[in-house]
Amino acid sequence: MAHGPRIAIDAMGGDSGPAAMIAGAASARRRDPALCFMFHGDEARIGAELKRHDNLRDNIEVVHSAEAIAASEKPTQAIRRARTTSMGVAINAVKEGRADAALSGGNTGALMAMSKLALRTMPGIDRPALAALLPTLGDTDLVMLDLGANTECDAQNLVQFAVMGSAYARTVIGVGQPRVKLLNIGTEELKGTDELKEAAALLREADYLPMRFDGFTEGDQLSRGEVDVVVTDGFSGNIALKTAEGTARFVTDLLRRAFKSSLRSKAGFALSQPALNLLKVHLDPNNHNGAVFLGLNGLVVKSHGGANPKGVANAIRVAASMVTSDIIRKIGDDLDNFRAHAFAAESAK
Repeated sequence: MAHGPRIAIDAMGGDSGPAAMIAGAASARRRDPALCFMFHGDEARIGAELKRHDNLRDNIEVVHSAEAIAASEKPTQAIRRARTTSMGVAINAVKEGRADAALSGGNTGALMAMSKLALRTMPGIDRPALAALLPTLGDTDLVMLDLGANTECDAQNLVQFAVMGSAYARTVIGVGQPRVKLLNIGTEELKGTDELKEAAALLREADYLPMRFDGFTEGDQLSRGEVDVVVTDGFSGNIALKTAEGTARFVTDLLRRAFKSSLRSKAGFALSQPALNLLKVHLDPNNHNGAVFLGLNGLVVKSHGGANPKGVANAIRVAASMVTSDIIRKIGDDLDNFRAHAFAAESAK
């Protein structure tokens, strides 16, 4: 059997620890038997879980780490323990070339800080961004970034995010010419901060890049399926993401309550079951799990802390697809292209 991408997994990260992470890896391998795994964490607990999954008997490696990063641990504290924790050692495996990507469901701030310190940013990238997929009414999911890595961004940061998000969309959702928009308080060109207006001007001129810049979008349009990549700063992006997740839970809880309100409602529930099951699948965060730190010299994927094995398997799929599509090279090529045109334009003035 040919070996596929090797994923270093922080088995201690996430709410359920090794149980969910290893079951997720087993599920991912059933879909792609060529996947290889490195499990980092408590060797005894990992070994106990591996016994439950016959398809994880080969092409795996267990790396014992006596310590793990707590959910409440500050990034500055986590960095000091990078060499002794399961999260830090998993990231280091990518740095040393022993793994193609790292995956963790642990502390997001700690994961970001340790990843940036160990892997550094790519040439032409000032700050890495956290990107994830959101469900839409269209044929494909929506790529959104930044979702919390950078609370303040200038125009150059936003342009870099657009380039990275476009490469991510081409890789993960298979859109050849992604439609890119900036998140704003209105769609008119005169609205928004100076940073947004400047970024929009730069992106309008970058028609040589494999993307289509379509101006601004508002938060209520994110789920319509009319855009492939939405770019914003981490402060606004994180609020938008949490609001969307909360709205999804609100809708499903409201429907559940309504269908239990009377006998007639319960009968309606039985008739509506197929449609409700489709809604449940569409809104299930496990079907969209796997946020990515873009802009680093290495691949790091963040799984939701509460993800079940299905969600972990999806995050592994995201990591593997980025490895096989060589997304870091694609981002680098697009950035080189952007800088070359920008330099030529500046020299011509």
